[in-house]
Amino acid sequence: MTTAPLLVLCALGPEVWALRGGDWRGASGGPPVLVRTGVGRRRAAHVVRRLLGSAPGGYGAVVVAGFGASVAPGMAPGDVIVADGVRDAEGNLFAVGSAAELVRALKEHGLTAHTGMHHTADHVVRGLERRALHLQGALAVDMEAAAVLATLRELRPALPAAVLRVVVDTPERELLRPGTLPAGVRAWRTLRATVPALVDWHRQELPTVAPDPNHPTSSTLPQEAS
Repeated sequence: MTTAPLLVLCALGPEVWALRGGDWRGASGGPPVLVRTGVGRRRAAHVVRRLLGSAPGGYGAVVVAGFGASVAPGMAPGDVIVADGVRDAEGNLFAVGSAAELVRALKEHGLTAHTGMHHTADHVVRGLERRALHLQGALAVDMEAAAVLATLRELRPALPAAVLRVVVDTPERELLRPGTLPAGVRAWRTLRATVPALVDWHRQELPTVAPDPNHPTSSTLPQEAS
């Protein structure tokens, strides 16, 4: 039996860059497979379907990670919001059972972390729409996580998964306002700083797979793709 690596999915290149430079020492299964999916549900679902189809037993867990917007007041740029559930624009709900352990690991590494619902939208959410989503129970909004979880539910329902977003903008300080650049730098540094917590969380999952001669093993999987 061999331990399979962590698959980390990001929408954007800078997110991959931030995570690639983190401290992955001791990661179960060796270095993670970092993949840029592109923005949006359709692209994210396509990439996940392709990855799982080419290496169905090749990953020990999946993390959707990157920058995001808070829809809840009182959050600050650089805070981490870990999903205990993700809802899509059609109202489908995907439970995420990893939240408590991941938040514990993040806090142990000195990061400010919150647990709550993420909403996956098909557009950039602003103004009053953020307030409406918060009133419906959401803490953060993104554009990919629900599609990833829907594909996992279909193809690999037992595969451990986690979703986290590092806050870049908040209802009080939306993107394109003064202060966006400093907030972005802080979020980028925080995203890199989440890596040791991701390593700890993945190690706790202890995923193992038997080598399959018909599919790539962890030693032959790409360490980064886009």
